[in-house]
Amino acid sequence: MKLLFDENLSPKLPHILSVDFPESMHVRDCGLKGFPDEDVWEYARSNGFTIVSKDSDFYQRSLLYGHPPKLVWLRIGNCNRDILVALITKYKEQIYLLDSNPSESILVILS
Repeated sequence: MKLLFDENLSPKLPHILSVDFPESMHVRDCGLKGFPDEDVWEYARSNGFTIVSKDSDFYQRSLLYGHPPKLVWLRIGNCNRDILVALITKYKEQIYLLDSNPSESILVILS
């Protein structure tokens, strides 16, 4: 399970969560920092990533185009990285279920 963290999230998340989500990356690691959502979407689709973002634009894109890629949409306010790590870890099983379910495109995580 590979997660692609959007630029509105800490670039340290892939390393911190590497035990649970190996091969995950941040858009910065892919040379996509500052690129349009369409480019991030296409990169994730072409490379087997699930996007993790707080951005509602990815939610709208997922509704319009479906998957791949799949989306973990974080409906949370501003929080520090430790809270975000705890939240993603708490929902690890649901994130893996999203990946394996062929009929679901989005997992919404609320704080």
